[in-house]
Amino acid sequence: MAHPSDALAAGDPAPLRRNPSYLQFTPRRAMASFENLVVLANYEETLREARKMVWRDRGEPAVDIHDLWECVEHGMRGGLRAGAIAFTIRSGVNLVLLLARIRRVSKKARLALIQHALLGSDSFRAGAMLGSFVAIYRILLNALPLLFPANIPLRVRIRQLIDTALRTPPDSMTDMESALEDSPSLLGPSSAEFILPGPPTSQRSARLSSTAQAHQALVRKKTRRWHAIIAGATAGGIAILFEKRSRRNVIAQQLFVRGLQGSYNSYSDKRGFHIPHGDVLVFSIACGQILYGFLLRPDTLPRSYTTWINTAGKIPAESVAMNRDMVRTGTFKLSDLDTVLDWDDLAPGNRTELTLRRALASQTPPIFGARYGPCAATHPTVDGCLQVPPDRFFAVFKWMFPIYGALHLIPMLLFKRKSFVKDPLRMLARAGWGTTRSSAFLGVFVVIYQSYYCANQNLHRYLSALRASSTSSFKPPLWLLGMLISKPAFWFGGLLSGLSLFVEAKRRRGELAMYVLPKGLESAWVMARGKGLVFRTGQYGEALLTAIGMGMVMSTYQNDPQYLSGLVRRVLYQFIGPN
Repeated sequence: MAHPSDALAAGDPAPLRRNPSYLQFTPRRAMASFENLVVLANYEETLREARKMVWRDRGEPAVDIHDLWECVEHGMRGGLRAGAIAFTIRSGVNLVLLLARIRRVSKKARLALIQHALLGSDSFRAGAMLGSFVAIYRILLNALPLLFPANIPLRVRIRQLIDTALRTPPDSMTDMESALEDSPSLLGPSSAEFILPGPPTSQRSARLSSTAQAHQALVRKKTRRWHAIIAGATAGGIAILFEKRSRRNVIAQQLFVRGLQGSYNSYSDKRGFHIPHGDVLVFSIACGQILYGFLLRPDTLPRSYTTWINTAGKIPAESVAMNRDMVRTGTFKLSDLDTVLDWDDLAPGNRTELTLRRALASQTPPIFGARYGPCAATHPTVDGCLQVPPDRFFAVFKWMFPIYGALHLIPMLLFKRKSFVKDPLRMLARAGWGTTRSSAFLGVFVVIYQSYYCANQNLHRYLSALRASSTSSFKPPLWLLGMLISKPAFWFGGLLSGLSLFVEAKRRRGELAMYVLPKGLESAWVMARGKGLVFRTGQYGEALLTAIGMGMVMSTYQNDPQYLSGLVRRVLYQFIGPN
């Protein structure tokens, strides 16, 4: 048997039976891999930090602010971030809208239009509006708890601030000491925080336990409802002035109704009452006012909105003008009737009826008939009122299907990508069903009002014939005939059309109600202003309405955010944050 020394002599190392005690160096490949992992981790951390600048994660804690300078710094930082995001979003939207029609633009003007879409005044105005709002709101929201702590009565604190502002500064340290001896209350925590706005010193903090200090900070920083109201109203009233005057009205209206929505939800839940199908009721009332304005007072609605209603309802604009003139003056323009008669696809029965109406109106003296427009002019391509509902429904359905399809599909691809990739068939089926319901909702809306309009006229003609007949035993009262062709009858038709919202998905009913409510309120306000029932707001009416709306919105957001709609809540959180 060979001795171990023979193996050593032969140059073969003996096997080690224990771990070596000397230092071992990692191979270069392992070190490189470790360094790459460190670089990758740092890169991912940098990406996460950069992502937070654009998109806030859920549950972000509120920033602890101790003095007024930190309030200004916190507000300006948030304002710059919000302004940059708003500028980017507005530029991106402008670019997408431009690319959709870029083929119809001459090649020489394309570069200038692209430059204007990316760096135009609209983008800068949007950035300035949202940036200034966030900056002013965050400064005021965090400064008011410092100036008016929750543990001190408001009247006492105001008196302290006035005394501090009016007090003559001492000329020397001796004067300061004597002033403090004469007024020991100046050493109170609230006055000390205002005079010395910096964070509490270590000597003062050491007097209280950490739990007591946290409790005092919570009491001092607690946001009262009026803090959010003042901050939101002030910031909203100033920020809206950066936007164009033509856009201020739409923005102010939407913010106002969002504030009403959140305030009502909070109040009704805390008081324990609930109106069944309140969203449908609001939608119906707003539609009643909108359709009344559309048919009889188009000056109370934006021109673009009346044009859209004409297009969506598949109604000739001339027939609307004829009905309005007949209701208000008892006459109509022959040129409007001639325009309808010139339609190539005019139904034979309607052509005969409208030709007879024109002949009667051309006589001396002219005979215009009852004080409403001819029914045949509202559906010139379809003979007979009973055939109108199915034809009108499918026409509106086909026209709105691709539009609602984009509205249902694009947000799904943008905000629910993971769910779409995981189960695309189910998500596409949901989008298709939602598109079908939305298109059917608008089709039913148009059918209800068109059917009501035709039925009202036919009933009026039938009852008028009964009253004029000498052989009829039933004589309808005059008040009933007058009610059928009265102005409120057009408003009631819009109220009935609002019931079509039951066709739409329940989660979308509130959003649709908030969409039409501003238009209805605007129309009612203009009518009331014309009758002298309300005051004129002048050139700062939009700023005042925005201030009221944002006061309500921000009060609900800071205290009861669950009562705001999900869209509003997410947008506010991304732009403003917890505080």
